[in-house]
Amino acid sequence: MAQTSANLIISDLRDRIQHLEGAIARPKAILPFEVAEIDERLPGGGLAYGAVHEFAGGGAGAVDGAAAALFVAGVAARTKGKVVWCLTRPDLFAPALAQVGLHPDRVVYVEAIREDYVLEAFEEALRFGGLAAVVAELVRLPMVASRRLQLAAESSGTIGLIIRRWRRQTEAGDFGHPTAAATRWRISVLPSEPLPVPGIARARWLAELIRVKAGESADFKIGACDAQGRISLLSDAGDGSGQTRRSVHTG
Repeated sequence: MAQTSANLIISDLRDRIQHLEGAIARPKAILPFEVAEIDERLPGGGLAYGAVHEFAGGGAGAVDGAAAALFVAGVAARTKGKVVWCLTRPDLFAPALAQVGLHPDRVVYVEAIREDYVLEAFEEALRFGGLAAVVAELVRLPMVASRRLQLAAESSGTIGLIIRRWRRQTEAGDFGHPTAAATRWRISVLPSEPLPVPGIARARWLAELIRVKAGESADFKIGACDAQGRISLLSDAGDGSGQTRRSVHTG
């Protein structure tokens, strides 16, 4: 009985300290993909709110970069509320975002002339709270900056989505540097499924989960986001593309 009373006192003291420091523990909310094979690879069963996640195209080309942006838009589309999208290049095609469920009336665009201004706007939006998601398009993401962004996301419980975009092939190597992001993804375009009649089939992507905290990396062949931002696992994913890699990431 004495041990139980001591535990209650310790627990109460911890709660008071958290209140004094302004760091009240938040329950970890999760945004699932609702695809079992993918969600089971992610701690908690989906992308964590109160965290930053990174996405890049499979190469330096515009096609894979556009696929990564649409993948992120699909994630944002499945949240509830306003989305802030920070960028430097005014080349985002809003109708394409609407096709994957992220409609213009939900998005507030923040256009900056320099990338460091994008970082500042992204951090402020993350700290603001009350937003469904915050997106930023960045070339570089230093470790120190990523840690600050992660702390900002944790303080508000908002999900942060970073799209890594490069103007030149030489800049793509920066994606290999470590960051504090909870997950890191690479999206590449696959050939569309052949149709029996002339037309354009639903796009297909290779989604590589190349880093996840306390989890294993994996590759998935998926159908591109539908009008509600949802993806689907392709029926031929059993060819090994969806198998977990053997390396374990705990950073």
